[in-house]
Order: sequence, then C-alpha cells, then structure tokens
Amino acid sequence: MALGLQNRLDYATRLEHLRRRKEAQTQEKLRRLGYMNEDDYGMVLPPEDFVWQPKPNHPNGSFYGLQGWADNFCDLMRHHPVYVDPMDALAGRYMVLLNRMRKCNWPPEFDFPELRPDQDRYGIISGIGNDAHFAPDYRIGLTRGWGGLLAEVRQHRAEHGPEKAEFYEAEERVIRAVQGWIHRTVQAIDAATARESDPALEANLREMAEVNRWLIEGPPRTLREACQWIAWFNMASRVYNRDGAGGQLDELLRPYYERDRDEGRIDDEDAIFLLACLLLNDPHYYQLGGPASDGHDQTSPLSFLILEAAHRLKSTCNLTIRVHDGLDPRLLRRGVEYLIEDRKAWPRFSGDKALVEGFMRNGYSAELARQRIAVGCNWMALPGLEYTMNDTVKINVVKVFMAAFDEMMAEADAPSIDSLWRRFEEHLGKAVLCTARGIDVQLDHQHLNEPELLLNLLTHGPIQRGLNVTNGGVDLYNMCVDGAGLANVADSLAALQCRVAEQRRIAWEELAEHLRNDYRGVDGERVRLMMRTAPHYGEGDSLGDHWALEVSRLFTRLVVGKPTPGGRRMIPGWFSWADTLRLGKQLGATPDGRRAGEPIAHGANPRPGFRDDGAATAMVKAIAAIQPGYGNTAPIQLELDPCIAQSDEAVNTITSLITTHFALGGTLFNINIVDAEQVLAAHKDPSQYPDLVVRVTGFTAYFANLSPEFRQLVVDRLVRGC
Repeated sequence: MALGLQNRLDYATRLEHLRRRKEAQTQEKLRRLGYMNEDDYGMVLPPEDFVWQPKPNHPNGSFYGLQGWADNFCDLMRHHPVYVDPMDALAGRYMVLLNRMRKCNWPPEFDFPELRPDQDRYGIISGIGNDAHFAPDYRIGLTRGWGGLLAEVRQHRAEHGPEKAEFYEAEERVIRAVQGWIHRTVQAIDAATARESDPALEANLREMAEVNRWLIEGPPRTLREACQWIAWFNMASRVYNRDGAGGQLDELLRPYYERDRDEGRIDDEDAIFLLACLLLNDPHYYQLGGPASDGHDQTSPLSFLILEAAHRLKSTCNLTIRVHDGLDPRLLRRGVEYLIEDRKAWPRFSGDKALVEGFMRNGYSAELARQRIAVGCNWMALPGLEYTMNDTVKINVVKVFMAAFDEMMAEADAPSIDSLWRRFEEHLGKAVLCTARGIDVQLDHQHLNEPELLLNLLTHGPIQRGLNVTNGGVDLYNMCVDGAGLANVADSLAALQCRVAEQRRIAWEELAEHLRNDYRGVDGERVRLMMRTAPHYGEGDSLGDHWALEVSRLFTRLVVGKPTPGGRRMIPGWFSWADTLRLGKQLGATPDGRRAGEPIAHGANPRPGFRDDGAATAMVKAIAAIQPGYGNTAPIQLELDPCIAQSDEAVNTITSLITTHFALGGTLFNINIVDAEQVLAAHKDPSQYPDLVVRVTGFTAYFANLSPEFRQLVVDRLVRGC
C-alpha cells in the first residue's frame, strides 16, 4: 500500500516539523563534530552513549579487503541505532560513516614511494585509496529488491565455484546485514505505533511498518515503497563508504507514481510529500529531465513534482536539470523560478549538447553518451556501467606552472614567455604521467583495499563476474583527471606578458624577488597591484582569456593524448572542489598578484572578485570557451544579487544566461542568489543565520556549518577587490 488518502495529516505541518528537526540535528552535528566543509549529509548523530569501533585485520590497526569490510560493516549494522519519526513517510537515518573510522585508508604493502616526489612537486591529489565516486543503477535494486539481489548473488556463486567464494560470501553477508537493519527498524516502528496517540500518525506508522516489512525481501511496488527502498540503499551505502551518487530520479520513480495515480492510491499532494521525505533523508545528487538514450525528452509530470517537493522542503538539495534542445521549456523555467524564490542554490543545470558530443569523442555512441548523467559535484557517470574516480584526482596546475617559472629563473638563459611556456608544457606532461601512474596503482589494488560491496550490487558486471567494480567488474573505465587553478595560471601568463615582456614595467628577476618575499613592503604591494590589474581571464576577449584557452588546450591534449601505462582512458575536466584551500596552501606568491598561502581560483571560474553582475555575460563566454570537451565538466559558479532576481525579467535573464552558456559549449551551471550584506553578516556571526544555504562548490551546505576559511571562499566570490 502507498500513502493512503484517508491518512493525510496536514503535510505542511509535517514538513515544517521535519525541516526544523533537521536544522536542530545539523546544529547538534556542528556542536559535537565541529565544522563540516563538505556536502550536507543526511546523517544524524547517534545517541551520545553509542559506542562502536571497527575491528582491525592488519598490524597497522586498520582493516582492508573483503573480510575486513564485510566483518566491520555487518557488525556495525547489528549495532547501528534505528530511527523512526512518526511525522515522516520514510523510516531510517544513518549515523556512522565507516570509512572515516579507519586508521589508514591504504595498505602499506601497496605503497608508491616512486610517485611521491612528483606528487609533491606538482601538488597532485592522486585519488589512491579514495572510494566510490561512480554511480549505481538503482533500476537493478528496484527490480529485484534485497531478496532478489541475494538470490542473484547465490546463483552466480554457484556458477563460479570455490575460487570466487570469498567475494560472494562478502556480498551475501552485506545484503543480509542491511536486511537485519531494516528488520530491527520495523520492530522499532511497531513499538512506536503502540505508543502513538494521534490516529493519523498511528495510521502512518502502521503503513510505514507494512512498507518496510515487505522491503526486507520484496521489490518495491508503490511510490512509497520505491522511495523507501532508495532511501535504504542510500543510507547503507553512505554508512559503508560515503557514496552519494544518485540517478535519473524522475524516470526511476515515474512507473510507481503513474501506477499509484491510475489505481487511486495517491494524488499529487501525497506524491510531493513522499518525494520531500526522500530528498530530506539524504541530499543525494539526482538529475531531472534530459534526453533518454534515443534522444526523446524524459521530462514528465513527476519531474515537476520533484521540484515542487524540494521547493516545499526548503533545505539543502542537489537536483540538476539536464538542458537539451528537446527539453520541456517549462521545466527549465520552473527550476529558475524556484532558484530565485527559495535562494537555496538549487537546482543546478547541466548542458547536454557539449557533454554528449564530448563523450562521443572518446569513441562512444550518442545513445550511450546520453545515458551519462550528472550525479555528483561535477561528475558525469553512466549509472552501473563505468568506473570513473570522479572528483578524486586533481593536479594543482598552478604548482606545475611555478615549478616551470622557478626552473626558468634558475637557468642562465634569458627568461621569456616562450621559454616559460616550453618548460610549463614539459612539467605538465610529467605531472599528467605521474597522475596516470597513480590511477593504475588505485585500479590494480583497490579491490584488496576497499571493495565496493554495496555499489557492486547495483552495477552491471561485478556480481555476474565475481569481480569488484574497480578490478574488471565493468567494461568501461573512464578516469577523471581534473585540473585546478586555471585562472591563476592564465592571469599569471597574461600579467607576465603584459607587465614584464611587453611594457617592461618590471624585470623578470625583480619580480621573482618580490614573489620570494610574498610582495612584502610598500614596493611589494605596488608590484602586486600592478600584476593583479593586468588583463585577466573572464573579462572577455582579453589576454587572460587567450592564455586560459591555451592552458586548457594544453592540459586537454596531455590528458587525452595517451592512456595510463596500464591502458586506462583519462578524461580531463577543470574542477577544484573545496581543495582550493589546501592547494593554495602549497604555493608561495604567484605572478597574478596572489599572495602565498591564499586559495587558488575556484574550478574553471575567473579569480574571485566578479561581484559586478554585469560581468556575468563575459564569464559565461569565457568558461564556455575553455571546456576540455571530452564529456567531463568545467562548471561555472555564478553569484547573483537578489535585486537582480527581483526584476520582472529575472527568470528570462537567468534562463538566457544558462542556455547561452550551453549553446557556447558549457557543461555545468551553478548559481547562488545571495545578498552580499546578509552573507557578510552571517560570516561575522553564523549562529544568527542557521537556515542560510549556499552553494560552496559542487554541493550546497548550511553556511553556519562551514569553517571560517570555507565561508571566506563564498565571501570572496561576492566582494570585488584586489
């Protein structure tokens, strides 16, 4: 049974309760855990007397491999607290992230000392030991249910024989552990039902128990059951290793919604409440709209209901609308309207044309490319079909550039732009090769470190082959390699060409001395401002824009030019995530006027300071021009003032910016509509703005939960200055 019409208790009241409870839980996490500079997880804290520790299976005190992960996940599931809220349509919350309880996330016997010198020299985030960052195919689980998944594991275990027995035993144990968690939750729901005095809430709890009792074994039959099944998988996968990739939510749930409507079990108000409860359970990354594999638009009435659910929920959310030529224009417009009205930094928008055409450059068909959807901070992935290492591998291109600069200045030859560029190309080639070798280390050993026992279940191949997804379980390995700091390199080259090579306002050696001294003193500040005010990336047809395009072309050519030594394809993007902070701390002063230790520029964006909203069109064009063009993203992050959003033409203006960016080749568009004065006030005293939500980078978060450094990243994008 789905949510019964006769059981409808004022949904607005229930959502208000759930939202306030989430905000209180978020504040409790801040109190007990400190700042959370990442996604706003749906995790709630366990009771303060909850004590559980993983059991190591390695002398270093950590745990690895099939047995280490299965033993600890299953034991945690036996002890994990259950969660029931009579106001909610869905049961459960997760309270522990198992992968963060390990003492060491990489086995020492697989160490890679030969890579460390270049990793350190070039600021490479290798991705070695990082988990997940690829997408499940929820259709597998929704079709089979936990009982069907268990039957499939047992079937293929019998086919493969004893050589794969350990793999299948671990997979079976994980499924049964999740079933046990659901069973214990059903018992808690039954107990809550017996205590409940409100007839409507009692009826809700009875139906909640019935739904979850069925889902222990059976596949979902109704919209409520489908939402609950997805929630259980999401929660279990979060507990296991923080997985947060979602899927094409409107298409996944559409059959259940249509059947429930046709058979009179629910109306749209029921559906909206169910969807809001799913979005509240955990802000996974979901896509709406966009083309099916044959190109037809996937927008449906459910697409609009999901947007409406997020609108009423008014919390953090990670919905992406896929914009393509055949998209129902009403969906794009509705998304922009809610972006303006709610000011919660959702939805995002992804550009289908460039993403599909780019992925096809790797040799794939249009039908397959259309299935590669936006399911993470900047990620694209084929749900259940490929392993990608999205958003885990980054090269600090600014550090590479400064290695070239320092080498040039140490040589006897006269420095020049041409000499610097040749050295930069050589060092960037070394950085890409080191990165490629690190990817091979990950793929050769990750199955022995951290097998993907949850995500394997919703991936095509691992269960059939008896192989982990990282180790031959799937056919497609498209490894994401992100560059970081594009604007700093482009602006440095532009400033050097303009101020040093052409205008001769300062000599190379004198500038190098100011960089070593971090622009100290009155004369240093004069030089810094001179370099800082040279033509920069994002102005529009500037010298900085020219160099940004050259840098991106070089990076793209080096990344796609050859596979890793182990034969894995690499796909370039520009994205720094929140690593702008730590990558900046690796660096001294740079020729673009950036001081030592300051964050590098965010993602593909021009440097901070574009508060003047008139610069938006130039940014849109500049970032579209530097896209690598092989199917991964280089997102634009745009901050707009609410006064613009209040104009009569606001929706049309913002929609035009989005569609223009995508027509020019853009791939992903993130927008914050924020009041600069409010953000500055919240930065000074976050406790006064507990419900202020901002998009930090690829994710949305409560501003009050960010550290001062992370809050400063948002502030810097709002306030113009040198």
